[in-house]
Amino acid sequence: MTTLSDLPELSPVRSAPRPLGSPWPASARPGRDGDLTLGGVSLREAAERFGTPLYVLDEDEVRRRARAYRRALPHADVLYAAKAFLCTAMAEWIAAEGLGLDVCSAGELSLAAAAGFPPERILLHGNAKTPEELRLARRLRVGRIVIDNLAEVPRLAALTAADTPQRVLVRVLPGVAAGHHSAVRTGVDGQKFGFSIAAGEAAEVIRRILAQPGLRLTGLHCHLGSQITDTAPYLTALDRLVDLLALIRDRHGVELPELDLGGGHGVRYLPDDPELAPERFAAEITTRLAARCAENGLAVPKLTIEPGRAIAAPAAVAVYRVLSVKHTADGHAFAAVDGGMSDNPRPALYGSAYTVRLLGRPGTAPTRPFDVVGRHCEAGDILARNTPLPTDLRPGDLLTTPTAGAYHLSMSSTYNLTGRPPVATVHAGHLRLLIRRETLTDLHTREVGH
Repeated sequence: MTTLSDLPELSPVRSAPRPLGSPWPASARPGRDGDLTLGGVSLREAAERFGTPLYVLDEDEVRRRARAYRRALPHADVLYAAKAFLCTAMAEWIAAEGLGLDVCSAGELSLAAAAGFPPERILLHGNAKTPEELRLARRLRVGRIVIDNLAEVPRLAALTAADTPQRVLVRVLPGVAAGHHSAVRTGVDGQKFGFSIAAGEAAEVIRRILAQPGLRLTGLHCHLGSQITDTAPYLTALDRLVDLLALIRDRHGVELPELDLGGGHGVRYLPDDPELAPERFAAEITTRLAARCAENGLAVPKLTIEPGRAIAAPAAVAVYRVLSVKHTADGHAFAAVDGGMSDNPRPALYGSAYTVRLLGRPGTAPTRPFDVVGRHCEAGDILARNTPLPTDLRPGDLLTTPTAGAYHLSMSSTYNLTGRPPVATVHAGHLRLLIRRETLTDLHTREVGH
């Protein structure tokens, strides 16, 4: 079966060494003297030019992965989940590849609009949308809004009229637990998201929406969690959503034309990690959807999915500089770098594991386990545990981690008043800056009094 790692590159580097393989981007190659190239660009030179910490995003990898979803699901709506990582260039690439955009705040929506993203291809969701966000969505004429709480029904209905209805979906909880950590399992009852199918909450909000002439209910929405590497949870959720579609048909005489299964598709952070390939997901989901609809006498609704991590995460690497190396009396070794939980909070939040590679000089010494730690005032500020690095690791060395494109900068902070890192992109052998480094001046200018 073809997977993302088997797909051809868009801009291959001629006469280049063999690619590093997963979890690195497809264009990653070993360079001279321990260097690493991405899209034909030296990461060592990128670090010298823009400093560290630095994030380098491969445009071709983003586009390659977006195209893989479009090929696998040519008749579905594929929406990129902006929460993974969004900037103007990313919005432009996603639009050019024919995907839609899933946003969950006025900030994401405004950036998309400023980038010229087609509003009819935008979906707004979120468990607590402000009245201002709903008004902005209506003013920009976004394609769909996901109803996630009862208060949104009258609030949104007040902004609409029967002759210009707003298309809406209802976020439901199918009672399926999936995802790599309890904090991201969003398909089960008893949480802030959505409406329970089992408890009858979904049926009640559907009744209320159908009574509003300014709201046009077009489908059901669910999101099970993140970093899911098996299709089984999606198949179970699909079964329960189709049952609900049949119930709506029988109770209200309405067949809803859309079904949104959300995202959460898992990627590789370590070489042996499993990954959910778009082709496998598409084949199993579309076959099951057709069969279950036939059993219930339903027309097959248009499928929507929302991959974010699966497109953005494998397309970027982070580059850090070692500030200190510490060996303790009990045999532990620590490599402290100039970033940490302020630019990558995932290890601290979820215990996430990462691959780490020495960059910029040959690693000829034997290796030993190191904990790669950040610079922040938290004992839990650890980027990678027990990762093999050369025993002669020293201050000034560069380290790089792959699979850094999602939920790093989008969740970053200014903890300890450290500025957030820049983002550069590579394409066809060229390097350019997308987002500059946040400076101390940037941090100070927010203060208006003393």
